Amino acid sequence: MWTPEAEPGKTKLSNEKPIGIGIIGAGFARSTQIPGFANCKGGRLVAIASARREHAEEVAREFGIPNVESDWRALVAREDIDLVSVVTPVVTHYEMALAAIHHRKAVLCEKPMAMNADEAKQMSDAARDAGVLALIDHELRFLPGRLKMRELLQRGEIGKVKHASVIFRADSRADPNRPWNWWSDKTQGGGALGAIGSHVIDGFRWLLATEVDAVTCDLATHIRERKDHDGKSRPVTSDDEANLLLRFNDSEMTEGATANVSMSMVEAGRPEHRLEVFGERGALRVEGDGELWRANVGDGDWKKVEVDRGELASGMNENGWARGFTVFSKKIIDALSAGSTTVDGAATFADGYRTQLVLDAARRSDETGCSERLR
Repeated sequence: MWTPEAEPGKTKLSNEKPIGIGIIGAGFARSTQIPGFANCKGGRLVAIASARREHAEEVAREFGIPNVESDWRALVAREDIDLVSVVTPVVTHYEMALAAIHHRKAVLCEKPMAMNADEAKQMSDAARDAGVLALIDHELRFLPGRLKMRELLQRGEIGKVKHASVIFRADSRADPNRPWNWWSDKTQGGGALGAIGSHVIDGFRWLLATEVDAVTCDLATHIRERKDHDGKSRPVTSDDEANLLLRFNDSEMTEGATANVSMSMVEAGRPEHRLEVFGERGALRVEGDGELWRANVGDGDWKKVEVDRGELASGMNENGWARGFTVFSKKIIDALSAGSTTVDGAATFADGYRTQLVLDAARRSDETGCSERLR
């Protein structure tokens, strides 16, 4: 448990007890966070809360979580919880994360971090002032193929970066009979820009060690109406397609660099998730499952770079998000067990704020039809 005598940068925890974990949310948490943390030596799933108690009870039975809370505030206040994982609709992140920080809990917050940069800044400042571990769930940073890609970029293997590209294509929301839920509602933080775009922007910032200077964005909603669980038709106000053009600041790794991003949740065919970086002497490409490819100028084709796929915790679906979180969750528990308030390489709340600035600028660009400079 937390003790107040910790040195700066350290938070003392009892060495005799495992790290107590509380989960808020029973949707995505069931497929990723819970199996990941259950796989961690030194961690213990203590309690779960959900907007629908019956969902929390079902997940608790499945994973042997001993406590179900009807109110997330009760979960946050529990003395046997050291880490709160917020896996809920975006509109709730601000209040839940701040409450956890107020109780001096470590926090893992799902992406996107908040509804806007003002919320994200307050969350980041609160975490800094409290001196607690506060991270955003950008688990793709820990995918072995992405780690290797970053290493090659930092070594200058392809020279100065000139351009980058992301294609994300899926049809998970193409069926018009899929029920309306929070993801369909812009006012709750739904939409492809936040859900996928937050990963994209964080990935660029982390891989290229630079910031976005300007963004042009076009959002689209192709399925404009859905029926809710009561059979009532409701308008869809969130985007299911997002296209971005980015320009980056010059840095040791980038020079006049640009990027184009295409994200769709309504395109049929084989799902794709591909990130490519093009430099003076060659290019690197990483697939969604972490498979890494390289091409030198003049090669005319890609060559596979052998990398370890990484561990997959029991009960997880086979994908890059799951393999990344298998690694990430262990690092979080190890850090807390050691009394650390940082996890090397993880996205902090400060990183989440910088990403949120880009997402906000993208929304302004979509509204005005003009390119937006970052403020």
